[in-house]
Amino acid sequence: MIEMHDVWKVYPNGIEALRGIDVKVDQGEFVYIVGPSGAGKSSFIKLMYREEKPTHGVVLINGVNVKRVRDWKIPYVRRRIGVVFQDYKLLPHLSAYENVAFAMEAVETPKREMKPRVQEVLELVGLGDRMKALPSQLSGGEQQRVSIARAIVNNPTFIIADEPTGNLDPENSWDIMYLLEEINARGTTVVMATHNKEIVNTMRQRVIAIEQGVIVRDELEGEYGYED
Repeated sequence: MIEMHDVWKVYPNGIEALRGIDVKVDQGEFVYIVGPSGAGKSSFIKLMYREEKPTHGVVLINGVNVKRVRDWKIPYVRRRIGVVFQDYKLLPHLSAYENVAFAMEAVETPKREMKPRVQEVLELVGLGDRMKALPSQLSGGEQQRVSIARAIVNNPTFIIADEPTGNLDPENSWDIMYLLEEINARGTTVVMATHNKEIVNTMRQRVIAIEQGVIVRDELEGEYGYED
């Protein structure tokens, strides 16, 4: 569960990225975060996995007030969070298998549990036959699938996806969306920032729109609501 209560994010240069945000995302939801460039979406997303701390207000992640968490404890908070980035952020010298396994090593998973779980999630994302491939040997869509496998390998309660289709062609974009939809159907919460109007309008889910740091719209089965 994610909760924000009167959350403000003000950067050192004085820019107010977020102003008085109040929102709650329940377990099992699929939520799109939309809005024009510079609206505050990235700051909103980064607060959810404690890349940023709120200037004022309270952010609760699975019941934990992240502002009060000491830096050395952040990896423990993030164990139940999966993050998918637009640019994949794979380690270039590691294979698909090793990139996913690295996420399990980071949380000190016993090695006997690691191999079957990594194989399981790579099969789930359709890369069972590409486990040994380096990122440079994979297409953009395949790299994003590895990123998703890495995000879900530790059984997170929710996934934060920041423009996960931003670097992909339409066909691969839809493949990634169907995969996220399947993961959500298995009970994992998905929060996704996107500029993709077609995806939002076709796959009707909850839509939270942010403009100038303020939530201006929060609708179940909502639409994108902005011109291209």
